[in-house]
Order: sequence, then C-alpha cells, then structure tokens
Amino acid sequence: MATQSSSTPEKSRGAFSSRRVFILAAIGSAVGLGNIWRFPYVAYENGGGAFILPYIVALLTAGIPFLFLDYALGHRFRGSAPLSFARLRRGAEGLGWWQVGICFVIAVYYAVIIAWALRYTFFSVDKAWGDDPNGFFFGDFLEAGDPGVTVDIVPGVLVPLLLVWLVLIVVLVLGVQKGIGATAAIFIPVLILAFGALVVRALFLPGAGAGLDTLFTPSWAALAEPSVWVAAFGQIFFSLSIGFGIMITYASYVDRDTDMVGSGLVVGFANSGFELLAGIGVFAALGFMAQASGKAVDEVASGGIGLAFVAFPAIISEAPAGALIGVLFFGSLVIAGLTSLISVIEVVVSAVRDKFALSRVAATMVVALPAALVSLVLFSTTSGVYVLDIADHFINQFGILLVAVVSMVVVAWVLRALPLLADHLNLTGSVHLGTWWRALVMVITPVALAIVLVDAFRTDVQTPYGDPSAPFPAWMLGVFGWGTAAAVLVFGFLAAMVPWARHDALADPDPSPSGRHVEKGAEA
Repeated sequence: MATQSSSTPEKSRGAFSSRRVFILAAIGSAVGLGNIWRFPYVAYENGGGAFILPYIVALLTAGIPFLFLDYALGHRFRGSAPLSFARLRRGAEGLGWWQVGICFVIAVYYAVIIAWALRYTFFSVDKAWGDDPNGFFFGDFLEAGDPGVTVDIVPGVLVPLLLVWLVLIVVLVLGVQKGIGATAAIFIPVLILAFGALVVRALFLPGAGAGLDTLFTPSWAALAEPSVWVAAFGQIFFSLSIGFGIMITYASYVDRDTDMVGSGLVVGFANSGFELLAGIGVFAALGFMAQASGKAVDEVASGGIGLAFVAFPAIISEAPAGALIGVLFFGSLVIAGLTSLISVIEVVVSAVRDKFALSRVAATMVVALPAALVSLVLFSTTSGVYVLDIADHFINQFGILLVAVVSMVVVAWVLRALPLLADHLNLTGSVHLGTWWRALVMVITPVALAIVLVDAFRTDVQTPYGDPSAPFPAWMLGVFGWGTAAAVLVFGFLAAMVPWARHDALADPDPSPSGRHVEKGAEA
C-alpha cells in the first residue's frame, strides 16, 4: 500500500489537545445510562457480591483487550471506523459502515431517554409524579397506550428532545477539541461530583444498609452458573463503548506519541469504578424505599427505565431532601447520556467527513438533521417508548454484539493484523502487548462474546421479546427489531461500494519506515 504524509487532511479532521482530554472524552463515552441503571441490577441478579469476580475476569480478559484493539485501529490508521478498516484492507471497509449504521440507530433513540431525564430533573423539584410514578410516566408524561405505532405527538417529549438535538449539533459543529473535548473536560468532573453527592446522601438514608447487604452479599453458588459469566461479559462489553466504532474514532484524534495502552487501562478501570459507585448509590436508595414501603429489597429492585423513571421517583417522594436527590440523579443521567450520545453520533459524522471530504459543519448537518428528524418523528409520539424498547434490545444484541464478533474474527484470523496493531501500540505503550494479548483477542474475547450472542438469539427465538401480558405485535418486532438489525448490516456493505471523494484517502497515513514495514506485514 502506498504511503504519504497527508498531514493536511489528517489535521483537518481535528484532534484532542492532550491525552487528558482524550481520556475524559473516552470516559464520557463509556460512562453512560447503562452504568447507572443496568449494572446494579445485573450484579444483583447474578450473585450479588460474588458477581464482582466474573465481572473483573471479563474486564481483564475481554473488555480491556478489545478496547486496545479499537484504539490500535483508530490510532494506527488515523481515520473513522470505515476509513480505518479500509486502510487496513480495502475489503474490510464494510465492517466500519456496519458500525456507523448501528451508531445512527442508537443515536436516534438514545437522545429521547436524555430528553426524559431532562424533564424529570425539573419534575423532581415539586415531585410532579404524585403518588403513582408508574402511572405518571406511562400515562401523564408519555401518554402511552397499548403497544403499537401512532403519529400522536407528545409535546412534553418533543420540546426537550428538540433541545437535546440542538445542544448536540452545537457541540459537534464546534469540533473535536472545542466541542467534544471541552464538553467532556467540563461535564465528567461535574458528573463525578453530582453522582458522588447522590451516593453520599443515599448512604445516610434509613435502610441504606439493607440495600447494600442485598447487593453485595455474595451468592457463591452463582459462580457455577454459566449464565452469570455470560452476564458479566455482556455487561463489560456494553459498558465500555467498544466494538461499534466509538473508540476507533476517538483514538484517531489522538497525538501519535500518546500512550494508548496506559490510556485504555485508565478508561477501563474508571468506567468500572463508576459502575461500582452506581451500584452503591442505587441499592442504598432501594434499601430506603424497601424500608419505607415495608417490603423486601428484592421486591423493589429493578433496572433500566423502570429503575430510573418509576423506582427512583418513588424514592424521591419519600426521602428527606428528596428534591435534591432527584436533581442529582436525573442531572447525572442527562450528563452521562449526553457525553455518550456525542460519541455515538460523532462516529457517523467522522465517517461521512472522511468518505465525502466534507467540512465538519457540512458533515454535522448531513448527519444530525436527518437523525434528529427520525428521532422526533418516531420517539416523540405516544408509541415512542415501545419503538425505543424494541430497537434498543435488538440493535444491542444483534447489532453491536454481532459486528464485534465478526470484526474481531476478520481482523485476527482473516487479515492476521494483530502483530501489526500490537507493534503499533508497543511503540509508545507503557504496558507491552505480547502473545497474551493476541491470544485473548483471537480466542477468549470472540468466544465469550459469541456465547453471549448465541444465548441472546436462542432466548429471542424461543420467546418473542417483550412483556407477555402486553406483547408487541409481531410486525413491530419484525420491523423495529430484527429488521433494523438486518438493515444496518446491509447498509454497511452497500455504503462500502460508494467511491471515496479523495483519490488518496486510503493511502497509509504513517510514512515512517516502521509504519511501512508493519503495513507490509498486514498485507502479507
């Protein structure tokens, strides 16, 4: 493959001003809604304190090694996901566009959850949900009826959703450092302070100890259950923002001399540390709720949307200084969600910029305006919560998981590019990536993720996704579920057929002798 300096095109893509800003941006992407509302419940359901063991094993054997793989692709080939894969091998470009399609789908519904959290931040002040948080959320707020699709707009969702997209567009237009980097540099410290204050307040609520006992009391017998290990690998994978283009894109904005291995370790452990903090805060609050309602903690424990918009409002209504807890909790959701959403949509913007040689402003508008329109049309309606539920489940299980397994197998076994990527990271890395890393990426990680994927597929085939008492229509599962997962795959390989606007776009970005030597190894 020919080499060139191409300094001007690379600089025009933008860059983070320092390693610290990159780490904050990467942490901002990794720390999202799932850390706060998914991890505590997954841990509770899978052995409590004993879950920490498979969780750490999954982090060290799959999560961080995969993170290094993403970093290596983006940092070595200096491009978006499609460009990085294409520079590795032209025929691999479709993998990058598959990831771009997944990110577009995630962005259009992820923004809606942030909009909900934004409204609930203000609802917390006067506890607008009254005595029935569940009825308020699905009835008064979302105006949701039976599962189906309608075109009836909900103004209470439309307005904050518009605001979220406006903020997102402004951040993206400002660029990598002034927009994405500056946002992370401000918001991540604010998030840590806000959520830390929430945890401290929750720990002093009556019954907090019972909640923590429920979460952390180990059930060692659970370690013999394969499903517990599957849950650990699935949690680590989803929480680190790996496998679908985000970390490839962010790594491409980092200075060539940056220690990417050390940065990856910081990001990986910071993300897991925040998850443990979230578990402590959430279950301390659930312990209070259980005591106040005269129930056992396991009767009030929940995850996902139910935890955020039903269980926590009930806690806020009963707790001393409940308004403060509500503002801290929902404000944290908004901040964590926004920094993650920025990273998701940046994957698409960066890919469009590289492919069509557009300015940042033009690429942002080409991507964000259609995404905002789809988001508003589908998710600000009375049926938005149902479409969101289906799309989120299927794009995570059969979009992110599937493309991760396929891309890892292609890079490791078909292209045999791991020596190239390891050599690149070892040039500046503080930890040497040797045979141990290649073995993990070639065998352990893809096998573990394949097991998670097969288990999810088997479950959804045997039992259609959704609440059995109010099942989704089969056509909704087909269109917004299986259909969406299939559509992003098809899109990926069709997009790869479109010619690049710059004739030299696929040239090797590393003109150094070591770069040429390693590149030849990859092409062998």
